Amino acid sequence: MPGAVISVFLADDNLIVREGVRALLALEPDVEIVGTAADYDELVNGAGKLAPQVVVTDIRMPPSFQKEGIEAALEIRKQHPGTGIVILSQFDDPEYAISLLDEGAAGCAYLLKDHVAEGDQLARAVRAVATGGSVLDPTIVESMVHPVTDTGDLSEAEEELLRLVAEGRPIKAIAVAQGTTATAAADGVEKLFLRIAQQASAGGQNSLRRLRMLHEAIVNREEQGETLSRLLPGGVADLLVRQGRRVGETEAVDVSVLMSDIRGYSGIAERADPSALAGQLNVHRAEMNRAILDADGTVMQFVGDAVMAVFGAPVPLADHAGRAVQAALRMHAAQAKVNERWSDTGLAPFELGIGVTTGPAAAALLGSEERLEYTLVGDTVNLAQRLQQWADPGETVLSQSTYEALEHPPPATALPPALVKGRESPVAAWKVAAGTTTHNRGGE
Repeated sequence: MPGAVISVFLADDNLIVREGVRALLALEPDVEIVGTAADYDELVNGAGKLAPQVVVTDIRMPPSFQKEGIEAALEIRKQHPGTGIVILSQFDDPEYAISLLDEGAAGCAYLLKDHVAEGDQLARAVRAVATGGSVLDPTIVESMVHPVTDTGDLSEAEEELLRLVAEGRPIKAIAVAQGTTATAAADGVEKLFLRIAQQASAGGQNSLRRLRMLHEAIVNREEQGETLSRLLPGGVADLLVRQGRRVGETEAVDVSVLMSDIRGYSGIAERADPSALAGQLNVHRAEMNRAILDADGTVMQFVGDAVMAVFGAPVPLADHAGRAVQAALRMHAAQAKVNERWSDTGLAPFELGIGVTTGPAAAALLGSEERLEYTLVGDTVNLAQRLQQWADPGETVLSQSTYEALEHPPPATALPPALVKGRESPVAAWKVAAGTTTHNRGGE
């Protein structure tokens, strides 16, 4: 499946700046500007309606030119919690960055306008926040660290630890960088803060307060890190890197793969208003995310109306087949409820076809520092895509290996063995009828 395009909503009251940022992002093949705004109301209303994956906004905008950009960003995240936020500012005061990070560092970036044209810094920040990462402009890091280190009493190792904290690094990443455990890294940070507090000047105390707030946001982010990574496509790659996994390293895994697709989506798209359709897709993806996450799965990719999820990697699961089938049935049920709500407003229903397969695969972190993805390849993945095509609206098709792995299979009908693209031998499969809602894993 090709890489998904990141939808971005852009806000700045200065037309020249706004168009300049638009031109920068237009150079990136994986970024699409879906809307723009010049003030707080346009930003909140426009992004609320279009539900972009990322909002890029200035801080000071009409009507009062205070912190409208940050306030609007936080309001948008209340409506759509998965939205990434990139703040562009001409101010290097750490207080602005801290006010953005107060509610958690995950999915937030703070860049200075003077630096966004340097290399691909802006595009990298967009990609980072789209997958739950966080970015702080190096100038902000310097302004937080220098007042604290002015005493000159910190060792080289302590200054490096302080810099890792100020860069927004999670505890696990700090542990990997220092070759120690997460517990030891967290203890080291607390001891460092205590020492600085005892010897800091008034200016140092103020900077220390900022660092403590940032550290608290990091800890909160890490507590939600694994959940966040499974909710957002590509976020799992960031999580694995922070845990020390190397790029290009391949791992043999035994997994269950789920592929979902909306039946008749092209026809729906032809008839629907683009803005309304974007809103429908956002609701659909949120519901699919929830069903997959509740069954301990990992969302691997969204491509248009298609969803790919894996169960059993990167975290091994003994009953990954059962969890994948459980997720499939929950996805159908969740979409059916959404369709009921949509019928009241005249929106077209989404009807899913899902395929589930079980077997060996190869998992790896592939790409570059700028574009890193956790990728799954192998016949098990390919077969899931083929079986999904056999499913009529509301149905789920299980491979023979998936069906045999289930301790408590749902009611299903055996399909006549048939050929699929890429295989020379006929494939046996089982079809779970539309409307099936019960499936117990291990007697749950």
